[in-house]
Amino acid sequence: MPVWLSATTRAITTANRWLFQITVWGMAIVVPVMLYEVVMRYCFNAPTVWGMELAVLLFGPYFLFGGPYLLHLKGHVALDLLRQRLSPAWTRRLDLVNYPVIMVFCAILLYFSVPAALSAFEYRETSFSAWNPPVWPVKAAVPVALLLMLLQALVEFVHALCGEPAQGAA
Repeated sequence: MPVWLSATTRAITTANRWLFQITVWGMAIVVPVMLYEVVMRYCFNAPTVWGMELAVLLFGPYFLFGGPYLLHLKGHVALDLLRQRLSPAWTRRLDLVNYPVIMVFCAILLYFSVPAALSAFEYRETSFSAWNPPVWPVKAAVPVALLLMLLQALVEFVHALCGEPAQGAA
């Protein structure tokens, strides 16, 4: 693989790993919020108007931004029973089909999510609940995460095409 291509694939994977590690710390906010919500609701019969909604708004980006790096780690649901029985050559062939399918799927979703995110940003969309937080940042996370997933699938495809193991899988 040419040096520039290797450097580019490494940079994409590194960026996705960093974003994943930052996103994981979002759970440090969600867990206490949910604990507070549960205690207030069931112990004091005084639920908050914001607790559950904040958790939902934080969970979305958590899962979205975790996806690209999880693809690199091969942590998504897969037909492991089939893959375990295949030779490395057949596993590679399967990857050469699978990653382009992922890229096409991401491109289609990207095509439809960008206008929705731009519209939400333009109108400063909110949830219209009692708390009424802005939801446009969460909607903006969708096309960003899809682009990162598409790029990571491209990286994994290049590695499968070149017959090289993906770098930095740990």
